[in-house]
Amino acid sequence: MTDLVVVEVAKRGKLVVGEPFFVPNVPLVLDRKGLGEAGPGDLAVVRAGRGRARLERVLGKARDIEAVLEGLLVHSGARTEFEPYSAPAHDLSDRVDLRELLSFTIDPETAKDFDDALSVQKEDGGFRAWVHIADVSAYVPAGSPLDRGAAGRAFTTYVPGLAAPMLPPELADDRCSLRPNEDRLCVTVELPPDGEPRFYRSVIRSRARLTYAQAERREAEPDVAAALELTDRLTAAIRERRFARGALRIESPEIAFDFDGHGGVARAWKESEPTSHRLVEELMIAANEAVARLLSARRREALYRVHEHPDPQSIELLLKKLADLDVPTPPAPDQLTPATAAAVAAQTSERVMDYTTRAHRGREAFPALVLRSLKQARYHPENLGHSGLASTAYCHFTSPIRRYSDSICHRALLREIGASDEPLPDDLPDLAERISAREREVAQIEYQANGICLAWLLEATLFERGWDTPFEGEIIGIIESGLFVRFGEVFEGYLPARRLPGDFFEVNALGTRLVGRRGGRSYRLGDRIEVRAEGVRRAEGKVELSLAGGRTGQP
Repeated sequence: MTDLVVVEVAKRGKLVVGEPFFVPNVPLVLDRKGLGEAGPGDLAVVRAGRGRARLERVLGKARDIEAVLEGLLVHSGARTEFEPYSAPAHDLSDRVDLRELLSFTIDPETAKDFDDALSVQKEDGGFRAWVHIADVSAYVPAGSPLDRGAAGRAFTTYVPGLAAPMLPPELADDRCSLRPNEDRLCVTVELPPDGEPRFYRSVIRSRARLTYAQAERREAEPDVAAALELTDRLTAAIRERRFARGALRIESPEIAFDFDGHGGVARAWKESEPTSHRLVEELMIAANEAVARLLSARRREALYRVHEHPDPQSIELLLKKLADLDVPTPPAPDQLTPATAAAVAAQTSERVMDYTTRAHRGREAFPALVLRSLKQARYHPENLGHSGLASTAYCHFTSPIRRYSDSICHRALLREIGASDEPLPDDLPDLAERISAREREVAQIEYQANGICLAWLLEATLFERGWDTPFEGEIIGIIESGLFVRFGEVFEGYLPARRLPGDFFEVNALGTRLVGRRGGRSYRLGDRIEVRAEGVRRAEGKVELSLAGGRTGQP
């Protein structure tokens, strides 16, 4: 058996070795045959087996962040070979021709694959919206080698500046992608102002590819800008109805990065959600719900996105934790049921977001407490509802280029409306579990990639400012052995309890604070704290911290 290992090439006497980069391990002696120009300091992929490891390819310099991120995709198994496929020819006669309907896409600036396009028109009684989703099933037949490979990958894995796509780039970035001014095959969900949604296969021609910033500023042709205004009015009303029915109000800004072009990270920042993001998100949720309601009402299996009601005990514990942290909470009945627990969780999420905004305290820690009290969303062949969205039926339908679950929902819908006879997989329960597990794996890879980029940036910042630079931070996690701290707005590190002076510390019963055994000094979730970086492990994306004076806990 052989395995691919990402290593940093080094010399050890007369030997050339590869030191495993992401997980410390024994260096591998490299076969000099096939080394080519590879030399010390290179990041490389080698094949380890019996005897000496053989070089597969050089990724770049180990000090180059982009080479390291590519290495992470290889190391994690996200970067794979694609299966053979042939794109079939298509007859447009059986599709609804929407090429004259004004359509547009809104995506991040760096996006290459455009799953969805929107159309909105005002009419008597309100607005009519069309959500056009790339018809991936027209290019990837059920049961084909590529379909089976996509099921294994399950998701496109995104790391800063790079992606390991679920589908080959020729499909993901070209034929399936709803690029502007090109005919594209779609499955359309038509949402009238009243009445039942319609579902059909279509062909569209997007007028504009907008970034979120362009959509926010209405930087578009006059008719597209007018359509954005209509979309804004429609989605604002949809959003208010969603929160009114009890959906969670938790915002988790994503971290974005700029590279410096010389192997380093230039800057990192939290991306606040622009209003233009709502234009897409609300109509995607509406389309997902419409498809799920149809399939669920007819008792059809698919891969539903389910989020079950929280355990009442978890919500009771959440309220106790927040009260201990002096965070206002809503009143709760003496006896919580799963349904009332979900309602209390939604009210709590609103109170917490409002409190963190007003008090400038716990912006990182308190919303995370709410999320951890809930069950994890997952995939399931039967509809169990989605508590977080307060939705009776929900599925993932709108991103088939980058999520395999959506392709399954496309097949289920197309079978139901008589537009296809392709079967669903026989092992839907097992597939739901595998994809749910794979989702967690992908999230961990993406989290690790962010950590590595931040470690690169922090080390460069400390080199410039000095290692004794203090940072203002917030305690975002507590375990028996120490504190997790978000500092410098974007960085995250671990402060061991052994570095806290003057006492021995232990976690209180609620897990909300680290308390000194003798003096009673405590460190609470959400508290401000001043820290310094003691060490940065770049390849692991981990930072160890110490106190830097200033605020050092509650007396």
